Amino acid sequence: MEKVTLDCDIALAGGGLSAGLIAYAVSQRHPELDLRIVDQCEKLGGNHVWSFFDSDIAPENRWIVEPLICHRWQGYDVQFPARSRTLNAVYNSIESERLDEVLRADLPAGHILTGTITDLSPTQISLADGRTISARLVIDARGPSDLSVLQSGWQKFVGQALTIKGGHGLLRPIVMDATVPQIDGYRFVYCLPFDAETVFVEDTYYSDTPDLDVPAIRARIADYAHAKGWSVAQTGREETGILPVIIGGDFRNYWKSSGQVIEKSGLRAGLCQPVTGYSLPDAVRLAARFAADPLPKPGTTFSYALKLWKARGFYRMLDAMLFRAAAPAERYRILQRFYGLSEGLIARFYAGHSTWADKLRVLAGKPPVPIGRAIRAILEKRQ
Repeated sequence: MEKVTLDCDIALAGGGLSAGLIAYAVSQRHPELDLRIVDQCEKLGGNHVWSFFDSDIAPENRWIVEPLICHRWQGYDVQFPARSRTLNAVYNSIESERLDEVLRADLPAGHILTGTITDLSPTQISLADGRTISARLVIDARGPSDLSVLQSGWQKFVGQALTIKGGHGLLRPIVMDATVPQIDGYRFVYCLPFDAETVFVEDTYYSDTPDLDVPAIRARIADYAHAKGWSVAQTGREETGILPVIIGGDFRNYWKSSGQVIEKSGLRAGLCQPVTGYSLPDAVRLAARFAADPLPKPGTTFSYALKLWKARGFYRMLDAMLFRAAAPAERYRILQRFYGLSEGLIARFYAGHSTWADKLRVLAGKPPVPIGRAIRAILEKRQ
């Protein structure tokens, strides 16, 4: 097998959302740099729909995501057994096909490589076919590190794009419909009306286990559509996911589990909102940092990620209460109460920017879980 070595300034291992945003941001601000993306799949981004609120992204960073947005809605709904509400926040969605399209138009031909990575160092990526990419900087963006060193629950889902005969009638997204039977923890259905006839329906579970019974959940999506009075003409794209809902653990060991000295991004770096699992806001912030300083000194992303980990203890404490203090079938009550709070507080919560006043308000009043169990859950998290 002939050995081929490619030289560049920046090489990204992995072609998901975080790597794609870094590549786009750096190429826009530093077109003089030679940047390569290496992924095992033919198309970047996999098969995903990523969503975010306008308030999740700082105005000065909006340029990073604006070309990627496929759908935008004014307002969204939530539905619980004892509360229904429409909130006015602008909600956006990105489809992975758009990410692939934008990056292929933005980067020079041949700078997106397909191959299986066999070895990685701070300055080199080795592929199974004998190719080697040498770079001034390698960023590892290949998905989670060793999650076993963390304490977590799980957010898992199956989503399907359904074409509805005669239209679905939704005017805006339903971000949480928790009026459905509570199965396997906190269950809710998430609906994105892509057009008048197409709705993306995602059946989601905050569960104690990562087991995902795809056939059973497909059947529940069909039942949900039937209950809505929808006649499904066609089922399009299907997405599955199993994400950690991080309660605690040793962040330094998590980082070391995939190589201490390598720069990382996305879940590889532990960057996500601990309660929601949202990774896009953190991915945009990190991309903006690389756009400002594309060749940082070693250890920069570790220091940044560790600082965020320390700052987000409040959210991990809420995860402990959700998974350890609330009975699985009663977990929805925590979210039902949360959605009775102010829109500003809810927006800051999703963005991971809760103020001290927000935190006090979330914890104030009669808790939706027994106080004794809540205290035990917090104490157990600290052990």
